Amino acid sequence: MEAINRFFDGDVWYSFKRSPITIVAAVFALICILGAVLAPLIAPHNPYDLAQISLINSNLPPAWSEGGNPSFLLGTDQQGRDILSTIMYGSRVSLLVALCAVVIAIVMGVGLGLLAGYVGGRIDSLIMRLADIQLTFPSILVALLIAGVGRQFVPRDLQESLAIYVIILSISLTGWVQYARTVRGSTLVEKSKEYVQAARVIGVPRWTIMFRHVLPNVLGPVLVIATLNIATAILTEATLSFLGVGMPSTQPSLGTLISEGNNYLFSGEWWITVFPGLALIVMVISVNLLGDWLRDALNPKLR
Repeated sequence: MEAINRFFDGDVWYSFKRSPITIVAAVFALICILGAVLAPLIAPHNPYDLAQISLINSNLPPAWSEGGNPSFLLGTDQQGRDILSTIMYGSRVSLLVALCAVVIAIVMGVGLGLLAGYVGGRIDSLIMRLADIQLTFPSILVALLIAGVGRQFVPRDLQESLAIYVIILSISLTGWVQYARTVRGSTLVEKSKEYVQAARVIGVPRWTIMFRHVLPNVLGPVLVIATLNIATAILTEATLSFLGVGMPSTQPSLGTLISEGNNYLFSGEWWITVFPGLALIVMVISVNLLGDWLRDALNPKLR
């Protein structure tokens, strides 16, 4: 309870209350997250339940348009699936992929950055040169390469069921560099401070100093980068799925829905791709705005 009271009395909460844009972004982000997490409970239909899908209802326009059905608020796709329900279920996949990819990237990047900054020498040079090499390639191309190569090692009959793991791995392997470079720079500053020198003098093991003393003091920027990278991971997953190397149609994400609807865009069924696209835009913008606010709120120079 005391920690909660300190939070509401702190600078971060004060900064949040003073920013109307951040409050609106937080509301939209919360709506997107709750809609995705609670999809099995609040979605009007289950797009995975074949008993609830009928081709008779395919390509129905939104409920307010001529020919629309009130049961399908945002219309249906070519398979007769409710667009609103597929957006909710697709958002679950997109958020799951983004969160898992960011967590793996954080573990890799923070670990390698801490090791490079504290140990130094050849280990530092090797890790940073690998990071420099990866930065020379656009992240989406690296993700495409990793996803394509990963599929070659997965049996054909298991590709659809393991697709989510391949795409999580491909996105996470493109995102560790930012964390590694940031943590390395902060570690170089922290390891020269008096508390680290005192720990060395009294004989504290190197690994204990790294993870118990240095690590907690270099995680501040990581939180900001992670918030911004969630939006980037969502976009990367959507791009890969749109290009056909991401999630399969049997496990639709927002990118898959946009890709499928794009085939019907010029035939008049605009709602199949427009509404999933709007959901993706709202989700990414709200997360980016929260990340920008968090970066400013945690920056002592702006207080």
